[in-house]
Amino acid sequence: MPQTLGFRELGHMAYEPVWQAMQRFTNERGTEAADEIWLVQHPPVFTQGQAGKAEHLLLPGDIPVVQVDRGGQVTYHGPGQLVAYLLLDVRKLGFGVRDLVSRMELCLIELLASYGVTAVAKADAPGVYVDGAKIASLGLRIRHGCSFHGLALNVDMDLEPFRRINPCGYAGLAMTQLSDHTGPIEFAEVSARLRAQLVKHLDYAEQTTLTGGID
Repeated sequence: MPQTLGFRELGHMAYEPVWQAMQRFTNERGTEAADEIWLVQHPPVFTQGQAGKAEHLLLPGDIPVVQVDRGGQVTYHGPGQLVAYLLLDVRKLGFGVRDLVSRMELCLIELLASYGVTAVAKADAPGVYVDGAKIASLGLRIRHGCSFHGLALNVDMDLEPFRRINPCGYAGLAMTQLSDHTGPIEFAEVSARLRAQLVKHLDYAEQTTLTGGID
């Protein structure tokens, strides 16, 4: 089992360049390439997964809509949401897709528990929920035995754009965020706690911060 998991802290970056870089990374990586996780915040954007239906886009307005190659339906990304892209050789790790999704959900549930927030996963609706409201979304693509895309945790953001869609294809689905349950929160601390949970639940021994761009 690999010992060190590398993280790239991308800060604020537009969605499409990051998505294209994920595709290149996955298409070009060799069997010895190290796994990476990219952490990022995006400007406002709706992304429509491969199962997405146009009727779930209710009133996008001035927010762009991007058709993408992950699983799932439509969701929203915006500032104050912590997005983690998992660029993993799941074949080498020995994870099935359901196993990886469960590990991602457990990472989020334990992270939220560290803030005193009780969250659960739902077998029929991937993601993480607090009192029935969705706080984190998941969506993956597996290509050549490797994963890309990942998870999005609502930390401290404007939730209004979620009302312009049926989030993940569910009409009227309530959305929530961590700051609604904790009050003011330090985004960097949430990111650090997520990193630790990903290292733990993906069975790595330690983590490192990677430098350099993603082009």
